[in-house]
Amino acid sequence: MKSSTIIIVVLAVALLFAVIKILTTSKQALAGSNADAVISNIMTRTSIRSYTDEPLTDSQIETLLRAGMAAPSAVNKQPWKFVVVKNKPILQQIADSLPNTRLSSAVCAIVVCGDMTKTLDGVAREFWIHDCSAATENILLAAHALELGAVWAGIFPNPDRVDKLRGLIDLSETQIPLCVIAIGHPAENPTPKDKWNQENYRVIE
Repeated sequence: MKSSTIIIVVLAVALLFAVIKILTTSKQALAGSNADAVISNIMTRTSIRSYTDEPLTDSQIETLLRAGMAAPSAVNKQPWKFVVVKNKPILQQIADSLPNTRLSSAVCAIVVCGDMTKTLDGVAREFWIHDCSAATENILLAAHALELGAVWAGIFPNPDRVDKLRGLIDLSETQIPLCVIAIGHPAENPTPKDKWNQENYRVIE
């Protein structure tokens, strides 16, 4: 084999290894960057209770709902129903009847409900609470990622709150409102709380 051919082969092999190295390094860097972004989003999310009057776009609302529906659920039953409230008079009625919902300045609310027609049977029926809670947290994290503000206000299991909200948004008897998520563009910037506490866990090895 001529020396020039050998040089070409060696250079080609070296180039191939260089390309593989670059692609591998880039993939690792991207994975690390994505992980950092996800962890940061979780750690910096905080409850926002005051909002501007800027409305949410349909695209933002759909993204929030998609995030909610991406949550895990027992046996993949997805026993949830989301009610989006943008009507300002109704938002105000809910705020007046249920002050804990923090809706007085919100431009939108998502009521996360359990759909009892889609639950498991027997005692497993109550897993809807876990499923809808997971969906709620997904929506809160998605709102933060979209630079929106949101706060989770509990409704269930308080029967008075459940009955009041059911009447205000015309829910059927098969739909139980777990919580209301007030959403809007933040008018405040509270510092996230550091909730790390070593006393709150133990390890079994």
